[in-house]
Amino acid sequence: MGVALFDTSTPLTPLWPELMERLTAVMDAGRYILGPEVKAFEREFADYLGVAHAVGVANGTDALTIALRAAGVGEGDEVIVPSFTFYASAEAIVPTGATPVFCDVDADTANVSLETVRAALTPRSKAVIAVDLFGNPAPVAEIRENTGLIVVEDAAQAAGALADGRRAGSMGTVSTFSFFPSKNLPCFGDGGAIVTDDEQIAELARILRFHGSRDKATFEQVGYNSRLDELQAALLRVLLPHLDTWTEGRRAAADHYESCGLRELVALPAQTSGIEPAWHLYVVRHPHADHLAAELARAGVEARGYYRRPVHRQPAMARWGAGIELPATEELAATNLAIPMSPVLSGEQAREVTEAVGAALASVSPA
Repeated sequence: MGVALFDTSTPLTPLWPELMERLTAVMDAGRYILGPEVKAFEREFADYLGVAHAVGVANGTDALTIALRAAGVGEGDEVIVPSFTFYASAEAIVPTGATPVFCDVDADTANVSLETVRAALTPRSKAVIAVDLFGNPAPVAEIRENTGLIVVEDAAQAAGALADGRRAGSMGTVSTFSFFPSKNLPCFGDGGAIVTDDEQIAELARILRFHGSRDKATFEQVGYNSRLDELQAALLRVLLPHLDTWTEGRRAAADHYESCGLRELVALPAQTSGIEPAWHLYVVRHPHADHLAAELARAGVEARGYYRRPVHRQPAMARWGAGIELPATEELAATNLAIPMSPVLSGEQAREVTEAVGAALASVSPA
């Protein structure tokens, strides 16, 4: 029957009447920018995460740039960032005037570690972007406690994850989210948020998202036009109460893969003590990942390699990435493969995927 890499529609189907009702209510009210829905979502999202402040912005990339600036990062500073991540994690540093410094990741978790961050430290290091890659939280608290750096937790892929009982996005000096439609907590377009316990960071983020102004008359900063849309906030308020249920569904899907024997065929994602991932993506590893992807496609199973060209080797990052050696990053970039994952992935679908993986690997020629 085929299995899609993402199933974004099935979990939302029962919610369509409520979603349409909320959209209609916003349109009837006629307020679309920084209205009551954004304010309410910011409060509800902060409460869910257990933080003091949430600031809605236009997308996850703006969230990173504004978070860095609000935390005091600017010209002359260096920001440590992993290269095995989506391009935006590094791209967002450059508009602040700071310099991206690429670090390696842990070979097992694919996340930054205290060791990989320390290896990239210089006297100009001001901050680190710790990405909760694929929904698996990075050791944010450990890095924050042992480096003295501003830690920006990029939790774009990790809504719903837990680390030692704390929610992903609650552990950084400041943290950021994306609500892109394929994310664990999606909206119906672009959207993002900055979250923090620091009142000064939150206040400056609010100013920066609105052209550097508090009142639309006096402009204190050169800021951005980056507000979470009122319509998107209304939709997110409907979806947020379902996030934990969807996260449990993702964890159940990972358990299905274990039960089907997938571990005997490929390396499964590492899960460290105290971590409960949200599995935005379920990324396995195999030396013949591209062959495996091609064979799975023939069997009707969607799969995709992520970050085949790491960020430090992207053309736009050449001035900062040239000559850097990041062995774990290069290995992960070549061998990773995301296979189907969703809150509603069934045991039957997991078995279909596992059987397709076995058949694909049977066609690999011996070395």
